[in-house]
Amino acid sequence: MTEPSGETAPEAVEPAAEDLREEATGAPTPAPEAPEAPKPSEEPVTAEEPTQADEPDTTEGPDTGEGPDTGDAPGTAEGPSAAEQPGTVEEAATGQESATGDQAAADQGADADGAEAAQAAEGGDAPGLSDAQAELAAQRELRAKIAARKAEKSGPLTSGTKLSGTAADLLAAVRAVEGGTSSGSTLYEAPEPAPRRPAADTAPAMTVRPPAPERPTAPAPGTTAAVREVLAEGGAPEALAEQVAAALGEGAAAVLREDPWQLLAVAGVRPEQADGFARALLGPACGPGDPRRTVALTVWLLERAALQGHTALEIQAVRAGLAGHAVPDPEEAVETAVSEAAVLVFQEEETAQEPEDDAEEEAAAPAAEQEPAAPVLLGLDRYALAEESLADGLARLVRTATADTWEGGELERAAGAHGLVLHTGGEASRAEPVALAAAARERGLRTLVAVHADGGRRAAGADAVTVTALLSGAAGPGRDEDGAFELDLLVVLDAPQLDVETGAMLVESLPDGCRLVLSGDPEVLGAPGAGRVFADVLAARVCPRVASRVPDPGPLGELVSGIGVGELNQVEAPGKEIVIVPVRDAGEAVHRTVQLVADSVPRAIGVPPEQTQVVTVGHGGSAGTRALNAALKQRLNPGPGRFGGYDPGDRVAYAPAPGRTVTGAVLSADAEGLRLRCGDDEILVPRERVESALRHGWALTAHQAAGARWPAVVVVLPGDAAGGLSRPWVYTAFGRAERHLSVVHGVDQALARAVAEGVAPERTTRLQPLLEGLLAPDEE
Repeated sequence: MTEPSGETAPEAVEPAAEDLREEATGAPTPAPEAPEAPKPSEEPVTAEEPTQADEPDTTEGPDTGEGPDTGDAPGTAEGPSAAEQPGTVEEAATGQESATGDQAAADQGADADGAEAAQAAEGGDAPGLSDAQAELAAQRELRAKIAARKAEKSGPLTSGTKLSGTAADLLAAVRAVEGGTSSGSTLYEAPEPAPRRPAADTAPAMTVRPPAPERPTAPAPGTTAAVREVLAEGGAPEALAEQVAAALGEGAAAVLREDPWQLLAVAGVRPEQADGFARALLGPACGPGDPRRTVALTVWLLERAALQGHTALEIQAVRAGLAGHAVPDPEEAVETAVSEAAVLVFQEEETAQEPEDDAEEEAAAPAAEQEPAAPVLLGLDRYALAEESLADGLARLVRTATADTWEGGELERAAGAHGLVLHTGGEASRAEPVALAAAARERGLRTLVAVHADGGRRAAGADAVTVTALLSGAAGPGRDEDGAFELDLLVVLDAPQLDVETGAMLVESLPDGCRLVLSGDPEVLGAPGAGRVFADVLAARVCPRVASRVPDPGPLGELVSGIGVGELNQVEAPGKEIVIVPVRDAGEAVHRTVQLVADSVPRAIGVPPEQTQVVTVGHGGSAGTRALNAALKQRLNPGPGRFGGYDPGDRVAYAPAPGRTVTGAVLSADAEGLRLRCGDDEILVPRERVESALRHGWALTAHQAAGARWPAVVVVLPGDAAGGLSRPWVYTAFGRAERHLSVVHGVDQALARAVAEGVAPERTTRLQPLLEGLLAPDEE
């Protein structure tokens, strides 16, 4: 199936190279002389990703991420069916687009297609073990290891975790905390130290690789058939049967018949759709206050919040979300969800210094009574486990590292003396941790550099690997008998892109005594998953922080550095490094973007179209990735979409797992699926995953582009993006360019306001207080 065409630009007028020379300046300049060209704007351009019109509304909190698009009805696809397309994968590969990994850690517009991709990976019946399946299976194995490690503790998790005692005791404790009659400390006990692995004195003689992950099994045909029957009875699309069976297990049909709101466990299903399904199955026996409905809605709200980057939500926000879905008694609904252990309650304990005498104690008492208590939070246990495991793992690295004196710069000295070090700086500063890794190898240490995206490996050295490949076992060192990497130093670049679950798996895989250096730019957009690992560790101040003094060079470096401190400067660009292209509307924005990529940039800058990346504000809208990709395909690689909407030579963005985007080009298709060339690797996308995990890749969102750079970048800012602009989005989008940046500008004064005032919404997480509780006493 072909991609939705959106608004396809007409064929661009072929401009001369002089067009770019006239536009080449850091300050806005008159547009090229063309009949349709508008008057130039007075400002440079940038934007943050706004919530798209085709994305569902959420009530659980502000959007913090750009997520994949969700259709109006679950299980439906846009455009013609796969059977209408010629080719070898048309039976399963349709042209419906899904998110390529921008799940939710972004600043705007979260939806659930990324989660659908994960469901498809887990439930699909691939003909062979794909990279994506191996990766997800390896992640499940590591999560099981984390869970086993946590189970070895004799007490509950610190600062609030899964509640203990009877349901009545639990509810009474929650009410007491909220009412102020209890501090919440009775709910939690201090944790015992995590068991430590024995540090190996010498490297093992042979590399021990982790066992090959087992192939994910598809739901049994009988289970899927039974679920399909229940779905048909309730009027839901039968196409959801495999996803429901994968999400709910072998007894899915019985579970769904007993509790129809469990349909919300399938990504993309909305509460109103689940309500209609429940009414069809249960008739008048169900209502808006049905406990089954309220519990499922509470979990759904927290899952939606995770897509926006939160690992927990304040209890009042959850109640407000429930009220927005017509739950008659939100407070009782939350208590029911807690009593059934569907969600967990947290309240971080605040440590206060002991007064030195009675007079100070009496003076401090009234002030303490006036201070608001820490908010009561609700969360899901998968994120609670990940944050607790990550905090314990970081504390273990800090405590087990042997201090040593390393000669060299500030970063090298800090890494020698500490087990955990943070390094901050722009793109040019990446050379510092790479040099640290090289120096450590010369000292005889087992060292590795890991990056977020394949595109970031060029500047990190030939031996660098992606975090995903490292965790899956596809690259990197072997593991010892305890499952830990055989490493003495791990340097992680692009650390702001670590979500809490990936961070936990990574840290849990490091042996005692291993040093960890997290390096990144704190100004870029956050992780595409739940959590904000790098920002939380920075804020906790529990380890050395080394700030790079290396500036990013040239006009592009000057522009991006100014944006980072809230200033949109006019920058001299004698070599046409920065070009502003004013536009009046979205249609003209698409037209000028195609013109720039296909003709102007190759002529005037010398960068071919395949090395030019378009970055825009989201997937939907008249100038989103769908519309831009349709126009760019028509100009650069026209074709009928022979293979499920794709032709050989198409640029694509593939999401092998939620939160990870791999860019490449289509090579061919066969009975197994679509074959891509991604960097130096050939990747097979199983045919059942083409629809959910692949989209055209001439245009990406800023979150998809984070962690990679291209010789030339065209940033598209249509007028409807003004409401979603923020400084981190502008900083990230503009910073993807190495040699040339063109900004298709249609947001007028909103760009300057966004850079000066547009702070991205905060994420609600628990990692910072957990780290402070574990490590702050050691820093006194």
